[in-house]
Amino acid sequence: MRHFISAIQFITIIPAGRADTFEPPKMIPYFPIVGLLLGILTALFDQFATALWSRPVASLLDILFLAVLTGAFHLDGLGDSADGLLGQRSKEKALTIMKDSRLGTMGLVAIVFGLALKWAGIAGLDTNRTLLLIIVPSYARGSMLFGMRFLEYGRPEGGTGMHFFKSKLEWSAFWGLAAPVVLSVFLGWTVFWLNLGFVALTAVLVWYYKRRVGCITGDMLGAMAEILESGLFLLVSMGGVL
Repeated sequence: MRHFISAIQFITIIPAGRADTFEPPKMIPYFPIVGLLLGILTALFDQFATALWSRPVASLLDILFLAVLTGAFHLDGLGDSADGLLGQRSKEKALTIMKDSRLGTMGLVAIVFGLALKWAGIAGLDTNRTLLLIIVPSYARGSMLFGMRFLEYGRPEGGTGMHFFKSKLEWSAFWGLAAPVVLSVFLGWTVFWLNLGFVALTAVLVWYYKRRVGCITGDMLGAMAEILESGLFLLVSMGGVL
């Protein structure tokens, strides 16, 4: 239980008491479960918001609520990653830029685009809206485990994510992903597109990171969560197809 509490404290601002220990490798399996908790809270908030406002307004408030719960932790990673990776820069230069706390033009554009796509996706949810609001944040945080499994950490001198890469992540650490997978069974045909989208987006990001800089950082992990969240919401909102 203490590792679950540590994971909550690390990637959210939800008050969860004291974990007493900080063992990053043992926190990793709980990331999808923390995502599930974020999804449940967002779904409950959405019930309240849709009772008072139109769906587009409620969807915008859902996004703000989710960003507040995470302390914009992953959004910060998305902005920093965009600043460093987008452009014809060397690996060393890209990593240096990502370490800079200042937000550049590409980072700002990436954050605005990401939030806009997430809003469009959530606003377009009709069937299974509540269940999807629960599942997608869990998949988004689960994607980070694949980045840890298949890529080396890019800052051996130290960084936010360094302690999560002390040893190669074992497949046994992926048990937390069973929760969103099981819940997705209740989505009907949407289960196929949701899981296909999760696999495809995660694989493309891992491939791009490896090709671009051959490694991953804490910022890039956060970017994975944001991109998966926006992409999956947009995918499952395609009513004409799904």
